[in-house]
Amino acid sequence: LSASLLRQLTYSTTRFGVYEELKSTFTTPTTTPSFPLLIALASTSGFLGGIAGNPADVLNVRMQHDAALPFTQRRNYAHALDGLVRMTREEGWRSLFRGVGPNSMRAVLMTASQLASYDGFKALILSHTPLSDNLTTHFSASFLAGFVATTICSPVDVIKTRVMSAKEREGLGRLLVRIYRVEGVGWMFRGWVPSFVRLGPHTVVTFLFLEQHKRVWRMLHGEGENLGEKV
Repeated sequence: LSASLLRQLTYSTTRFGVYEELKSTFTTPTTTPSFPLLIALASTSGFLGGIAGNPADVLNVRMQHDAALPFTQRRNYAHALDGLVRMTREEGWRSLFRGVGPNSMRAVLMTASQLASYDGFKALILSHTPLSDNLTTHFSASFLAGFVATTICSPVDVIKTRVMSAKEREGLGRLLVRIYRVEGVGWMFRGWVPSFVRLGPHTVVTFLFLEQHKRVWRMLHGEGENLGEKV
């Protein structure tokens, strides 16, 4: 639990904060960022979030898989901070960034497919349906964004988990070849259903909360309900 909370505090806070800041920078009173630009902004935000959250992500994967290891190989981290200290002391600071390449790539894909697709779906719903900017619109756009994000990120999730839980280093190319030989193409979507069961509701709740948070913030700053209905 502590590793998951630390990951959210580092990874999610960074990517959402940077994305909203970049989106505001490229938004004017008369124009909003195009969808390709939103993808670029989300990719940049995701890359930075992936780097910031990598240490907590490594800890999260290790602590989740610890019980499956033989008793003599278990790391038995007491909590996230204990894990950070022990990893740095026992394996060096570089161990905190093990798998940072696949993890950052996954963060780029996740943020682009989640945040940019949410804004894109929201714009389509507002433009082509009678729905207004309300909870129904937010729910529909976030549900679709969760589906897209799960599908796009599934292959990288498989790679990330296997790299971070490995006891020995293995090149990415060699890992891909070995997985393909053993499991075929199906490895890319292994665990898709449980991933969507986790990520789908998470995406919906996240954006519902974010939209209400932004609405309250605008009201507190006297910007009104209609100002800032950005894509």
